[in-house]
Amino acid sequence: MQRRSLIKNLGGLLLIPALPSFGAIATDKKPMLRVAHLTDIHLKDKWDAPARFAKCLHHVQQQPGVDFILNGGDVVFDINKENLDVVNAQWSLWHKTLKAECNLPMHYVLGNHDVWWSESDKGQTLYGKKYSMDQLKLATPYYSFAQNGWKFIMLDSVHLDIDNTWYIGKLGEEQFTWLQAELQNTPATMPVCVLSHIPILSATLMVDDIADGSNKWEILGGDMHTDTGKIVDLFYLHPNVKLCLSGHIHLRDKVVYNDVTYICNGAVSGAWWEGNKHQTAAGYGLIDFYADGTFTEQYINY
Repeated sequence: MQRRSLIKNLGGLLLIPALPSFGAIATDKKPMLRVAHLTDIHLKDKWDAPARFAKCLHHVQQQPGVDFILNGGDVVFDINKENLDVVNAQWSLWHKTLKAECNLPMHYVLGNHDVWWSESDKGQTLYGKKYSMDQLKLATPYYSFAQNGWKFIMLDSVHLDIDNTWYIGKLGEEQFTWLQAELQNTPATMPVCVLSHIPILSATLMVDDIADGSNKWEILGGDMHTDTGKIVDLFYLHPNVKLCLSGHIHLRDKVVYNDVTYICNGAVSGAWWEGNKHQTAAGYGLIDFYADGTFTEQYINY
């Protein structure tokens, strides 16, 4: 799989290595919200994935007080270049599993594996993101909502690269303008959590895809946002942006930059249902949000 458009010269980062849990300082405050972050589920009728995903959903629902699930994309295993029968089967399995095993509300962003980019099907009305948006009942691929004093901004980070055959991480001008307006119109006293599939900022890429133990020290445009600089500059103007959640890499890390915490939260599927991805086991994030804009969080292996 190619992930193109190299990003260079990102400096000034505080990199915190991946640990089993990144809980903040203990507090006796009562959270306003408890949210589970599930990403990179890659559901398919193979590797016992449906039963293992059901186990994860049960584990989440056994956590006390979870209000809803943030789904970080790559919902189904992969529909990029598949024929329509395979696409239909994967989504049918998703709906069947969710109906039987989950009672919590779920808010979605699209992952790169949720987009139908088969070149032979470009003329069909469902080509691109429309099919998955219809399945997830998304009117738009990016949106926001507010709950219990927090604003949640759901970004569409997956776009066609310049040759129109593969993907790249970015917002694009239209969505970036929307994000500017969204933050401008959010009260400065309302804390903000951002969800994207592809990380806006992540340290995981320094160890990802390294089979021989060497360090490649390069970040490709399909691995992390290519417009990171613009986004972090925008966030700097809005100190109420507190937390950015992502997935995509199937590794767990935490980066703090300009007082914004960026967490890449592993994967429900681990290494695509075949064990750990490096040192990160299959799991999900659990976040408690407080009225003063702080949060505590942990990564849970189910």
